[in-house]
Amino acid sequence: MNTTVRKLTHSALMIALALILSMFKLFHMPFGGSVTIASMAPIIIISLMYDTKWALFTSFAYSLVQMVEGFYPPPVQNFWNYLAVVLLDYVIAFGVLGLAGAIARRFSNKQAGAAAATIAVIGMRFFCSFLSGILIWTEYAPEGMPVWLYSLSYNGMIMVGEMVVTVIAVCVIVRYVNLQKLAGASAT
Repeated sequence: MNTTVRKLTHSALMIALALILSMFKLFHMPFGGSVTIASMAPIIIISLMYDTKWALFTSFAYSLVQMVEGFYPPPVQNFWNYLAVVLLDYVIAFGVLGLAGAIARRFSNKQAGAAAATIAVIGMRFFCSFLSGILIWTEYAPEGMPVWLYSLSYNGMIMVGEMVVTVIAVCVIVRYVNLQKLAGASAT
């Protein structure tokens, strides 16, 4: 199979799988956000299989799919808040998943690298959500509570749960599936 066709096929399937997994929520927060059944794992797996450029392309495509599937408009409706939501809650937040492979390749142990990379990219995604909470979603903070603390606790509950589930899923996949063989040895 042609390498480009293989990459496109794998990416399309993993984006579709990630979208389906994002619909199965273990826990859902009242103002958006949820812990899913490892919905970020398929995009991280693509990042582990292919080069960073391809992984970033795939994670960007996934960010657009996520935005179309469940966009939450900002409480203050102006151009800058919409732009911030698009970037911080979708494009950058899901786009960083494409960096997992670049991080994982620094480790000699594949499982340790996959776990560290998953923690790192979900940590980056958390930072985007945390920043978004401070800059955009301030109106949801309870009266008297600092906005940063509200954003930290609200987004932290979601991302820690998501991180645990995703790290387990990615480590199991890396242990039992030869991703390099699946990708085609020359594709990475």
